[in-house]
Amino acid sequence: MARLKDKYKSEVVAKLMETYSYKSIMQVPSIDKIVINIGVGDATSNSKLLEDAVRDLTTISGQKPVITKAKKSIASFKLREGQAIGCKVTLRGDRMYEFLDKLVTISLPRVRDFRGVSKNAFDGKGNYTLGVKEQLIFPEIDFDKIGKVRGMDIVIVTTANTDKEAYTLLELMGMPFHK
Repeated sequence: MARLKDKYKSEVVAKLMETYSYKSIMQVPSIDKIVINIGVGDATSNSKLLEDAVRDLTTISGQKPVITKAKKSIASFKLREGQAIGCKVTLRGDRMYEFLDKLVTISLPRVRDFRGVSKNAFDGKGNYTLGVKEQLIFPEIDFDKIGKVRGMDIVIVTTANTDKEAYTLLELMGMPFHK
């Protein structure tokens, strides 16, 4: 079983119950899912770039990504409706906890000049979005095999009602917030 899942059940739930004085254990916020998205804007001219992004995302998440397509045509971007422009993967359950553990303990500390993640990236409903500038921070990615350095968006969806509750939850889970 995932290490962070144990930590959540043994320590985090008790601390959150105490802090926000919930009446039932079902009111305690938890992490619902993690969505990782890579937008490949240059895939309009070269479709091999999308295959590379799919391969990288599969390696990072351990799960096959879904290819995202353009919703509408935009002439100035040379984009047609239905054209493949990125890929995303949704992690739930044990895979989600393992990925979060890896992100917090191994990958984020590998970012150059890392001082912590922003506290202001909550959306008002208790979800947190984190942008990563390069996929090289993940230990599974082989530097020699990548064609282009790509960024990605990591969205952590929680069941919290407010940003304050979500912040406390993620902080107790070990997220390195900027002091």
